Amino acid sequence: MITRRLFLASSALAATSLALPSLAATPGPIFTEQGVAIRGADPVAYFTQSAPVIGSPEFSHNWGDAIWHFTSAAHRDMFAENPEAYAPQYGGNCAWAVAQGYLASTIPEAWQIVDGKLYMNFSRRIQRRWERDIPGHIAQGNENWPGLQAQG
Repeated sequence: MITRRLFLASSALAATSLALPSLAATPGPIFTEQGVAIRGADPVAYFTQSAPVIGSPEFSHNWGDAIWHFTSAAHRDMFAENPEAYAPQYGGNCAWAVAQGYLASTIPEAWQIVDGKLYMNFSRRIQRRWERDIPGHIAQGNENWPGLQAQG
């Protein structure tokens, strides 16, 4: 039996949860240069072409306080439909740096897809360091990311 008090409490909780954004909807801070995410690389291309491909401003999409470039309207639309599926983890910041507790830029050529998620690194040298313990660095990065988001 639902009492009036239980109904009011659950209604208030539902209203509060609607007002709070999910973590997936708040990806920042996103690594950008002049407002463009991940140095203009097409995040969808990492999944469809297994390579870093620089996108075009002609096919752009705004998400997470950043402009994302794509190689085609199809890639742009795929991203717009489900940005969390294609956007790099940690807002495109260096995965190794996030695991160490700070933010650093990345280059399009230092990347890897792990368990269906895109991770990027500062350089190929840093990527090799990250690859020494991918599960451990991801676990530490996931632990550090909320605090880094709050700082950004």
